[in-house]
Amino acid sequence: MQHNRMIGTLLSDASRERSERFIIGVAIGTFVLHLLLIALTRLGLTGLNPESEMLSGFIAAIYTPFSFILLYEVYLLVFYLPQSTTTYIAKQYEIVTLIVIRRLFKDIANLELTTDWFQKEYDLQFTYDLLTTLALFGLIYLFYRLNHARPSTPSTGSLTPQVKRFIAMKQYLAIALIPLLAALAVYSLGHWGWVAFGSGTASAGQLHDVNDIFFDDFFAVLILVDVLLLLMSFVLTDKFHTVIRNSGFVISTILIKLSFSVVGLLNAALTVTAVLFGVAILWLHNQYERLERNDQR
Repeated sequence: MQHNRMIGTLLSDASRERSERFIIGVAIGTFVLHLLLIALTRLGLTGLNPESEMLSGFIAAIYTPFSFILLYEVYLLVFYLPQSTTTYIAKQYEIVTLIVIRRLFKDIANLELTTDWFQKEYDLQFTYDLLTTLALFGLIYLFYRLNHARPSTPSTGSLTPQVKRFIAMKQYLAIALIPLLAALAVYSLGHWGWVAFGSGTASAGQLHDVNDIFFDDFFAVLILVDVLLLLMSFVLTDKFHTVIRNSGFVISTILIKLSFSVVGLLNAALTVTAVLFGVAILWLHNQYERLERNDQR
C-alpha cells in the first residue's frame, strides 16, 4: 500500500503535470531575473564582474531557463523508467540533444563573423553543434519509429508474474533515483550559482564548458542505472537479442558520458556515435524479434 501511494505521489500523470507547470513558471521567472541581473551588472549596480561567463551578455541568460527545462527532462526520464526501457533511453538522447542546443547559445555569444570562419575556435564549435543537433534530432526520430514498430505491449490484466515483478523493480529504482538526482541537482545548481556569478577570473574559467554542470555526474549515475536494468531484465527474459539490446544501451550511455570529457569535433563525434549505436542496436533487436515471430508460425 505504501509503495502504491509513493508511486501515485511521485510517478503519476498528475504529478508530471504539476511538475511541468512548476518548471515552466520557474524557468520564466529565473530567465527574467537573470536578464535583470545582467542589466544591473552592466550599470555597475551589483558589484559583480561583468566579464563573468554568465553575465557577459543577454544571450547568456538563456542558460538559466534551459537548465530548468533540462531538469524537467531528467524528471521525465525517471517518470518513464518503470513504463518502458526504450522510452527511458530515448529520454537520455533528448537530454543530450538539449544540452547541445543550450551550448549553441554559448557559441552564438562568442561567434566571430570573419572570413576565417573555419580558423576560429568558437565558430568551429558552433558549426559542430549545429550539425550535431540536426543529426541527433534525426536519430531520435528513427529511434522512436523503431520503438513503435515493436510488438505492442500486452494489457495490464494479461501481464505475467515475471513482467509485473520487473515493472515493480523498475518502480523502486525510479523512486530511489528521485531524491538522489534531486540532491545532485541542488548541489550542482548551488555550485553553478557560485561559479557563474563569482567575480574572480577562476570562476569564469570553470564555466568554460556548461556540460560540466550536473550532467557529467548525471550520466555517470545513469550508467549504473543501465547496468542495474540489464541485470534486472534477467527476471523477465534471458533471450540473447534482449540481453544484447540492454547491453548496447549501457554502451551508448557510456559513450555519452565520455563525450563530456572532450570538446570540439571529438565531442560531437562521440555524442552522435552514442545515439547512432543505440538506434542500430534497437533496429537489430527488432529484426531478431521478427525472426523469432516468423519461426513460431
